[in-house]
Amino acid sequence: MNIGFVGVGRMGANMARRLKDRHFHVTAVFDTNRAVATTLAAELGAAACQDLSQVTAESDVIITVVSDDNAMREIFGGSGDNLLVNARGKLFINCATISPQVHVDVEKLAMKAGAQTLEACMASSITQAREGSLYLMCGGSEEAFRKAEPVLKELGSTIRFVGKAGEAAKVKALVNMVMNINTAGLAEGLGLGAALGLDLTMLREVFSQTGANSRVLETDGEDMQNREHSCFFSAAHAAKDSGIALEVARNLGLDLPLARATKEQYDRMVAEGLGELDKSGIAELTFKDRHEHSGDHV
Repeated sequence: MNIGFVGVGRMGANMARRLKDRHFHVTAVFDTNRAVATTLAAELGAAACQDLSQVTAESDVIITVVSDDNAMREIFGGSGDNLLVNARGKLFINCATISPQVHVDVEKLAMKAGAQTLEACMASSITQAREGSLYLMCGGSEEAFRKAEPVLKELGSTIRFVGKAGEAAKVKALVNMVMNINTAGLAEGLGLGAALGLDLTMLREVFSQTGANSRVLETDGEDMQNREHSCFFSAAHAAKDSGIALEVARNLGLDLPLARATKEQYDRMVAEGLGELDKSGIAELTFKDRHEHSGDHV
């Protein structure tokens, strides 16, 4: 089975490396950043494609990991060159966090071209991508899911089939919305603790043993304390993903004040040039002695 990749940033590149390790043929890679694609292609012995249609031509299964709704629409529906040129019989596994409706629209476009799509939303980060231990939520036809399973099993340790196209994306939007709220809440708790002069290592331990516990405490708490914000999941992506959930809620007439406040914090990070910090960098806004612009927001 020949595998192609579109979008080989931190996640895509490590998924490609994992599949190569597991003896799949990674034949083609494409990225809007040509240097990134060329470097990875040389490492994997794949072609660095200049055209999206070339990725499709050289692959049976194409995995896409792109940044947002616009990028997704462009690679599948762009005029002239796109992934659906001569795509009959091909399978597209779409892994980015994008709006549910875009997955539905892309599935329709692919069906017209005689191809299949499956969304495989990832609730994990870079380390898990490299190790093949991603948590994958899948949406689409059961036939596409069965076809994708041999590849998915090498990428993920948990693979859940959620339902038709768009359904997995709804679940993923909610996962990231709640995760982002938890991250913002933890940053405020630790920020106030620091201002009170409390020992933050002790405070994190108490949090972990009480109702203040969360998965985010485990992954981000120490990083917030130590100002270690190497990027696993960027603040810019957190803002985007909370925005997806808020848009879905708005369409249903629901108001989600905590999600809205959290998105505002992440938007603020982006506006101040902190968007490429890890999501844990939200602590830079809440700790009293850290944030040079804090006076601007009183």
